[in-house]
Amino acid sequence: MNKHFFGDAAVLTRRSLKHVTRSMDTIITTAVTPVAMMLLFVYVFGGAIDTGSTEPYVGYLLPGILLITIASGISYTAYRLFTDMQAGILERFQSMPIARSGVLWAHVLTSLVANFASLVIVVGVALIMGFRTGANLGAWLAVAGILLLFTLALTWVAVIPGLTAKTVGGAGAFSYPLIFLPFISSAFVPTDSMPGPVRWFAENQPVTPIVNAMRDLFTSQPVGSAIWVALAWCVGILVVAFAFSMAIYRRKIS
Repeated sequence: MNKHFFGDAAVLTRRSLKHVTRSMDTIITTAVTPVAMMLLFVYVFGGAIDTGSTEPYVGYLLPGILLITIASGISYTAYRLFTDMQAGILERFQSMPIARSGVLWAHVLTSLVANFASLVIVVGVALIMGFRTGANLGAWLAVAGILLLFTLALTWVAVIPGLTAKTVGGAGAFSYPLIFLPFISSAFVPTDSMPGPVRWFAENQPVTPIVNAMRDLFTSQPVGSAIWVALAWCVGILVVAFAFSMAIYRRKIS
């Protein structure tokens, strides 16, 4: 990466962000479903769920809801990239003297900005619902770092269907399993309340350590090994998804 790449990526990112700001409903829509889930679980199911914790259920629930927000948001990244592919935008850029990978990075950076906006909305609603935390600035920065890394990893996952999908529906459908994954984790209930095979899966998939690490940070508890497992999952997904995305992209533009 050189100055030429960064300049091209910046210009292309501004282009992509203009599309997002002209259609703010995508950010609002991304936040609506997680907020609706949070309202449902806190005010309808929350009284019947025993988490073994004295903290309000909205605080227990919030880390998982934030991950669902990200999983919802990245589907729009796949959609925007798919639209550019179908419109021949990538072919036009290929004929111009710009860094080829700058096109993908523009979509990735746009995803980070758009998802950040959605996360702010969700946290704001959680605060209105009674979420309180004694986390200091360092803990908040750690939570933000985890969410940033998770968003980056899933965004590169989204690039793959954005480049390979045959239909608009196919470009966004990949996100459904990712949205569902927090439901089989510690996001909504402790894993020790689950049947054996389900509990094993819940404790050995990426969402649980990420949720547990953020929950410990919010409650000012020692995070232990959870944060390192969470970071390992995020980095692992990021590296694999990035490698596949770049390989597919090079094949598409060659």
